[in-house]
Formats: sequence, structure tokens, C-alpha cells
Amino acid sequence: MANFTDQRIVVTGGAGFLGGFVTAALKARGCKDIFIPRIEDYDLVEHENVKRMYDDFRPDLVIHLAAVVGGIGANREHPGEFYYKNMAMGLFLLEEARLRKINKFVALGTICAYP
Repeated sequence: MANFTDQRIVVTGGAGFLGGFVTAALKARGCKDIFIPRIEDYDLVEHENVKRMYDDFRPDLVIHLAAVVGGIGANREHPGEFYYKNMAMGLFLLEEARLRKINKFVALGTICAYP
């Protein structure tokens, strides 16, 4: 099993349902330098905010769990908007990670993140 205890880790969506479990598991394995970007500070749908978040934290590892979701009703009312925002967020996070040569990028999806 990989050892990430000395890594600077960003967990997008780390305050959400799945993210809470992932963050707890990382802490249980001894990871101490974990950053959870909050939408109030870093709206990751905006490219400039993704750049700023990477500049501010300088991660070695990114675990992307964040998504714009709202449940079945909201997904039916805003399918294009949710799809666009989730695609933009993932694209900006992944591309900036590539450009910055971040060691590892892990992305997970959710059924409620797309229409």
C-alpha cells in the first residue's frame, strides 16, 4: 500500500459524504497535511480559483471528489448547468495538475453529478 503520510494532499469535496470518509481514512493512516478547499474560498468551477488553490497549497496529491449536485429534482431542473460545472471543475483541476506536474491525481464520480 502506498504511503502518503509525507504528502501535501488536496481533497476536493472533502467536507461531503464520501469526502468525509476519505479524509478520515487518510488521517487514520497518518496523513497530516490535508487541505479541503471550500466553495466559499475556492469555487473550483472557475479556472482562476483552481490555479489559486494550487498556488496556495502546492499539493503532491489531489483526490477530486467535489461535484455540483442537488438530488434528482435539481438534476432534472438543471441538467446542462450541473453537467457543465462538473466537467469544467474536473477539466481545470486535471489540466492544472498536469501543468504543475503534481505526482498523483485521483478523480471519482457520482451518479448525481450528471444528468
